[in-house]
Amino acid sequence: MSFSQDVKREIQERLTKKNEGFTFSQNTNNINRMPEGEDCAATLAYFFVQKGSVNDPNASYHLEIACDSTDEAEIVSELMGQQGFNVRMTQRKGKSIVYLKDRESIADFLGYIGAVSSMMAMENSLILKDVRNSVNRKVNFEAANIERTVGAAMKDIEDIRYIESHGGLKQLPAGLRDMAEMRIEYPDATLQSLGDNMDPPLGKSGVNHRLRKLSEMAETLRDNNG
Repeated sequence: MSFSQDVKREIQERLTKKNEGFTFSQNTNNINRMPEGEDCAATLAYFFVQKGSVNDPNASYHLEIACDSTDEAEIVSELMGQQGFNVRMTQRKGKSIVYLKDRESIADFLGYIGAVSSMMAMENSLILKDVRNSVNRKVNFEAANIERTVGAAMKDIEDIRYIESHGGLKQLPAGLRDMAEMRIEYPDATLQSLGDNMDPPLGKSGVNHRLRKLSEMAETLRDNNG
């Protein structure tokens, strides 16, 4: 059974329990034929059960009531607007469609018309989706950081190897030579780890400065060598 059908079943069961003699009329073309004494919430519940649908929140966010006439759609739209729902209207295949696209509004509307369990199921789905998206963002962020770190390390080592093969590391000042040897020895280390292993220890900015100097020296050698 679809999420939309679950919502309708819940509404029907709630209204039936509330009034054992309650039945939904099959004709909703005339608002005057609505069951007597129904309030705004029950009226909207009535329209939704007869002519509405809502997408599974795991797929997309869309709730609509397909009215048979513009007048009927305006009544539904007005009733929903009175309760603070920011509805939209459109035409499709001869029907006047009143719909919601905002996920919070859809969840609130389901609760308003009595589909409380469906509302909670939707909110749980939204929470899980938000958590999943947050985790994915963090994973992607970490993956991007790792990729940048690995890329930078490979470039550092490439530059140092070039210097080594064009004059050797012994020509370097002691601080740069130590930095080059440390980077070769620990190719996967972060800047912080490289700095911690230096004697004396260096901060990240100090490590970054020395690696940048090595890169500049390598570029100068490349330029000189054509």
